[in-house]
Amino acid sequence: MEVKISIITICFNNLEELKTTCTSVDRQMLLPFEHWIIDGSSTTDIRDYLASQPQPVYRKWISEKDDGIADAFNKGVQNASGNIVNMLNAADYYFDETVLQTVTNAFHSHPEIGWLHGKYRIQRGGQWVIIGKPFDTEKLYRGMRSLSHQSMFIKMDLHQQYGLYDTSLRNAMDYDFVCRISAVPFFFIDKPLVVFAPGGITSTNYLQAIAEGKKVYEKHLGHSVKLAVWQARLKTLHYILSSPVGPFLYKVKVWLKLENA
Repeated sequence: MEVKISIITICFNNLEELKTTCTSVDRQMLLPFEHWIIDGSSTTDIRDYLASQPQPVYRKWISEKDDGIADAFNKGVQNASGNIVNMLNAADYYFDETVLQTVTNAFHSHPEIGWLHGKYRIQRGGQWVIIGKPFDTEKLYRGMRSLSHQSMFIKMDLHQQYGLYDTSLRNAMDYDFVCRISAVPFFFIDKPLVVFAPGGITSTNYLQAIAEGKKVYEKHLGHSVKLAVWQARLKTLHYILSSPVGPFLYKVKVWLKLENA
């Protein structure tokens, strides 16, 4: 299979963060098939910048109002013409210049898979850590704990088979899609692929995000004691990390090499 990666970057009034993402894409050793920017901004800053500055031939954009993150994701998927899709939001960026080559090699080596994901770098408790584990269907109750949509590369065929992102969801649209494709063969790349920028909507609306994740899980898999226990754990850890002692306790966790637990 010839691997044609379509990168989709959604953005809203954050031109400088978009520049960071674009630079990350442009420095890849293996350049993408295309890079779609879905701009739902209320200002013209991003549109004006893209139109006035020289852009690589693979960069394309749509500047128009959207109905939230899921709707923006769907615009990207519907316009993409590659056979592999990656959602790389504005401000997020690839870990190094070898990511797209590594992903391409993995799809060539494992033609039977429908998607893959890898580790990612994220800020927690005031520290930068690298986390991520191979996806496990038995641990779907943990939500997106082991993966991030930025580190997922998905064959376009899966969208054709399982549909687009649910626009009724404001935070857990990626988790909902993971639940739908959970039985599809995948591959895990045991190295960081992306850097997740702090301050994303899921981070700032954390409690709402996990509540929505609970509804998604129950929609697909029904009620679960494991889910209830896990969500209680997440809420407790969230309050601890938000407390004055939270950063210190997380530093201890990192020192004990438990950040990926």
